[in-house]
Amino acid sequence: MSTAILTGPPPAGSSLEEDLRSLGFDVRVAADVAGALAAVPATERVAVVDHRFVGHVHALRLALTDPRFPAGAAEGALTVQPEARAPLTRALAATDGGASLPGLLAARLEADGVPVHRPDLGVLVAAVPDGDEARAKTAAETAAVDDEAVRLRSAVKSRDGFFTTFFISPYSRYLARWCARRGLTPNQVTTASLLTALIAAGCAATGTRGGFVAAGVLLLFSFVLDCTDGQLARYSLQYSTLGAWLDATFDRAKEYAFYAGLALGASRGGGHGSPDDVWALALGAMVLMTCRHVVDFAFTEANHDATANTSPTAALSGRLDSVGWTVWARRMIVLPIGERWALIAVLTALTTPRTVFYVLLIGCAFAACYTTAGRVLRSLTRKARRTDRAAQALADLADSGPVAEAAAGSLGRTVPGRAYSAPFWAVLAAASLLIGPLVTGNGGTWRAVLQAVVYAVFAGVAVAQPLKGPLDWLVPPVFRGAEYGIILGLAAQSGAPGALPAAFGLVAAVAYHHYDTVYRIRGGTGAPPHWLVRAIGGHEGRVLAVTIAAALWHGRGFTIALTVLAAAIALVVLSESIRFWVSSGAPAVHDETGEPA
Repeated sequence: MSTAILTGPPPAGSSLEEDLRSLGFDVRVAADVAGALAAVPATERVAVVDHRFVGHVHALRLALTDPRFPAGAAEGALTVQPEARAPLTRALAATDGGASLPGLLAARLEADGVPVHRPDLGVLVAAVPDGDEARAKTAAETAAVDDEAVRLRSAVKSRDGFFTTFFISPYSRYLARWCARRGLTPNQVTTASLLTALIAAGCAATGTRGGFVAAGVLLLFSFVLDCTDGQLARYSLQYSTLGAWLDATFDRAKEYAFYAGLALGASRGGGHGSPDDVWALALGAMVLMTCRHVVDFAFTEANHDATANTSPTAALSGRLDSVGWTVWARRMIVLPIGERWALIAVLTALTTPRTVFYVLLIGCAFAACYTTAGRVLRSLTRKARRTDRAAQALADLADSGPVAEAAAGSLGRTVPGRAYSAPFWAVLAAASLLIGPLVTGNGGTWRAVLQAVVYAVFAGVAVAQPLKGPLDWLVPPVFRGAEYGIILGLAAQSGAPGALPAAFGLVAAVAYHHYDTVYRIRGGTGAPPHWLVRAIGGHEGRVLAVTIAAALWHGRGFTIALTVLAAAIALVVLSESIRFWVSSGAPAVHDETGEPA
């Protein structure tokens, strides 16, 4: 239960007490606010509200009930979480009246180092009018704005893809309201979205035309639910650490499970009665998608707090965003999750799994080239100074294990660091690993193992210096492409029964670890513990393990080795991830940017 302390009896006709109770507050009217505050248990959220407050209920909801911030405020209202109770008590003791008490307390909290969230209310009203005439005028302004309509609009991300904006959000927001009024939580809707997608994958795995049609329809419905859970969280301000973890991981789980379902369906007839092996295409789509996301994450982490961060390319992008049609064209070109899932759903219902993967690979490859080229141009034309935090984030995303660390601490110290040294050594490492197996076909030999050793050494040299260069954000995606690519290449070349499905599982387990790393960094808690990275070998350790397994075992032996490695990594990574995300120290990270996923 939360408690709201009113600074005095509200004027006649005021609905303030009723409004606060509707938001879940136990309302207490007290002239002695300090005494009332002392009577509230230290483990509860507490709000101080000016008894003269006039405004919208949703303005109070935004200011007083958002769980992501230690303190929040609007005109005439202030709230603090338990962790900010002591500063509030000090602020109250140092305040001797004058203006509206909540405003004075908010200023003193900020002076004491407590960040106070002040939501953008837009057209919503939150005011403390002085006198009957001013109060009547403010009440009229409040009545002129439908706060429920504002609440529904604000439940939708301000920036989203074309398909989501025009084909999903116009009705999914009402579904979110329906869920809120029936007491459903965002986590329940998220889980329903996952289950729907898994059923869709199961339908695709049947390999029948009816199964493919049902899979396409269910995948679209899963996406509607996926949009609804975020809109429900924003509509009712139900944010949680568990919800952050579910939201961060389930999208990828749904999409990659559907890839696997398509591959299984193709092997059972593919909708036309003739079995087709598309596991390599399914794994290729997962590799491409994950590498593309790593490019997005690494570029963002490298530049979000850089100083002197200007670029003519960025300025041109800003000008294009001011022209309506170019905004939507550019958002569609990058094939965000809405467009991508719609494409997959329609093609699944109407064509074959092979066609789905061909179109998906071509579209995603074009999108990846477009976005990466633009970011490279921005980086080359920017005069940015990157921070130590950004360099550490890139080092964490690189996911270096003990072998690369040893190379960085020995050979890496002798190599002079220059502006483009890190991406140069990363690309050289990837080339030394991939060219042999993929071009000359020496995968499954000890020569490939030697090339993996060279890869590990060069990868260590790449991260030996702080990653502050203009293109150092390319290092993590290059490592991801090398690691995933060698697993795909060796599995495809082996010809072992079940090797490609086992490789799919291995890449999925490792990719989960990399996504988990990203969302921990975004939440400000840093990368996963170093023991975890060492336990699963780092990227270069896993590359060595896979190349050695390919050299030692052939046929089903290699498939068994990939399966065991996938299961071991999944067990360790998932156990630590679940422990972290359900702990009290996990951040409530929710994507409000609308950036394509």
